[in-house]
Amino acid sequence: MSFAWFSNLLELHAGPHTISTAAMCLRAVVVFFVALGLLRVVGTRAFGSSTPFDVVLKIILGAVLSRAVVAASPFFGTLLASAVFVVLHRLLAIAAYYSDFVGSLIKGEPTVLAQGGQLLKKQLSKTDISEKDLHEGLRDAANIDSLAEADVVRLERNGKITVVKKPAPDKLASAAPTLATHPLSAGQPAEQRPAAFS
Repeated sequence: MSFAWFSNLLELHAGPHTISTAAMCLRAVVVFFVALGLLRVVGTRAFGSSTPFDVVLKIILGAVLSRAVVAASPFFGTLLASAVFVVLHRLLAIAAYYSDFVGSLIKGEPTVLAQGGQLLKKQLSKTDISEKDLHEGLRDAANIDSLAEADVVRLERNGKITVVKKPAPDKLASAAPTLATHPLSAGQPAEQRPAAFS
């Protein structure tokens, strides 16, 4: 009895051309909370990332769940299919965590675009990134506009450009080892200088 009431409320037997606006709104509420539950399974990392592995899930979930709202597909079948996609994504993410091979297979590898201040044009061509795109990435990621200031520039797996800056000259100077001298030894012959204490 209760299921029949629920079925009538959501018009589970209606099609995309016969479903009422009220039923679509009620379906939207149900789908919203189902989507929240699926997000708890996936984790927030997937929706804060732009790797192809995570983008595919976003596109599929949006497309599939929307069909449940407008009655383009069976309501419960659509929700179940969405859950299958989420579980599959979760299992692959776990496999990628334990296996570098699986991680590289489904997420790819970062690509070095410039190193030591020199462009790697073959890599730019391979990734379809122009020099203007690269300099835009330098400004955005490291607030620099010259490759001379960058040690390594990479295209990460999430599609973002990251930059490792070259050390500043003053830091290099401070990091250089200095030879300590005894204050009384300056200007004295080597044989007259005080012995160093260990």
